[in-house]
Amino acid sequence: MMGRQDRDQRQLFYEFSLDEIIPTDHLLRRIDVFATAVLADLHERLKAFYSDIGRPSVDPELMIRMLLIGYCYGIRHERRLCQEVALHLGYRWFCRLDLDDKVPHHSTFSVNRLGRFRESEILRHIFERVVVACMAAGLVKGEGFAVDASVMEANASRYHGKAPGELDWTDAQRQKRAVAEYLAGLKAEAQVQEGGDRGAGGSDGTPNTSSDRKPPKVISPSDPSSAWTAKANKRVQFGYGLNYLIDVEHAIIVDVEATPARTYDEVASTRTMIDRTEQRLDLKPDWLTADTAYGTGKLLAWLLGKGITPHIPVWERYPSSDGMFSRGEFTYDAERDVYVCPNDKLLRTSGTVHDGRARNYLSQPQECRACTLKQRCTRAPFKKIARDINEDARNHARSLKGTPEFERSSNARKKVEMRFAHLKVQHGFERIRLRGLTGARDEFHLAAIVQNLKTMALYLVGPPTKRACVAIA
Repeated sequence: MMGRQDRDQRQLFYEFSLDEIIPTDHLLRRIDVFATAVLADLHERLKAFYSDIGRPSVDPELMIRMLLIGYCYGIRHERRLCQEVALHLGYRWFCRLDLDDKVPHHSTFSVNRLGRFRESEILRHIFERVVVACMAAGLVKGEGFAVDASVMEANASRYHGKAPGELDWTDAQRQKRAVAEYLAGLKAEAQVQEGGDRGAGGSDGTPNTSSDRKPPKVISPSDPSSAWTAKANKRVQFGYGLNYLIDVEHAIIVDVEATPARTYDEVASTRTMIDRTEQRLDLKPDWLTADTAYGTGKLLAWLLGKGITPHIPVWERYPSSDGMFSRGEFTYDAERDVYVCPNDKLLRTSGTVHDGRARNYLSQPQECRACTLKQRCTRAPFKKIARDINEDARNHARSLKGTPEFERSSNARKKVEMRFAHLKVQHGFERIRLRGLTGARDEFHLAAIVQNLKTMALYLVGPPTKRACVAIA
């Protein structure tokens, strides 16, 4: 006999508990204990950003918990996030909402996120509290760090880029957050130049500001802070660089920084993250590992000056041509500050630093013309060797390559790459939703917070069972 559901009578009263319905090994339950501790001082931190009069606003802890859910499950659009929290029992439980509690309207959610929360820098505070919790739990060893960057596509059309000279900002465009932030940055940079800092340079001849670099060829009118890039063999697009500094013991992200997707800015952010980690968290690594893009003389010298061993392949700017003398066959004499060629002739320098990076050592054209080895040396009238002003640091880094410590750290560097892969595959984070450098920074902080919370749950609570994995999916 075929059964049929009886809908004539319905139960008038229900006995229901959200806490009982959520599995004990569900992801949200496993990270909730850490999130609760991290958010304990949230109301006190944000008290100054709320008025003492007027109607009560949305609880800031509720909004942060909703954002954690969004970045944990790849729901980063405010409207959809509010809908999912209203429908999903697990999300309601994590947000401390009962069945009859109302979820904030998506417009209210957006206004608070883009206004009050951004001004408070609360996401940076929460991120650092998570790192401190990881340190207290013994998940951060503090001996070796790894750094890398990954390109995240900006919320800007790659078909609407314009040259800087073609941009004419309208009043309506100037009111947008991303454009206003970009123009404010340009104004601040111009004030620095007028103050006489431009061209002053450091003691080694390096420029003090990024204004000495060439301006970008293409700018997005909707998100001008993003960079026009084709890194990682991707299509040409506007993007931001997600920079992670991790402790290699358990791949805990100890710092995160947003930059335009340019190699120069990503490498420069390494100094910012290492200094900030030392100042705020009292963490300083014994060694740092990274890929070849970070093997510039300037960064290597800075790391050695900080007492950090650079396990980084040196970026060789001048590879040798086939069949010609390699750079290593020209011996540098430090006492005389000259290079000696294979025919015992000297290459001298005027001492001028070019491009803030190198000094040129030149041979005498008349000596080269009479040299029997010229065909194997250079096709030009004379030989030129550019020596980095931080060549001693580059030589020190070269001497470390091939050592057991260098090989182990190179293998450990894969952990930071896995962080990016995990973020893009499991969290669906490949394109930024918010615009502007500040918006990218907020999104990157939330991504790092969620990844660290999941790592804490894995190592301190244990891996989820098969049933919980099905529930999470």
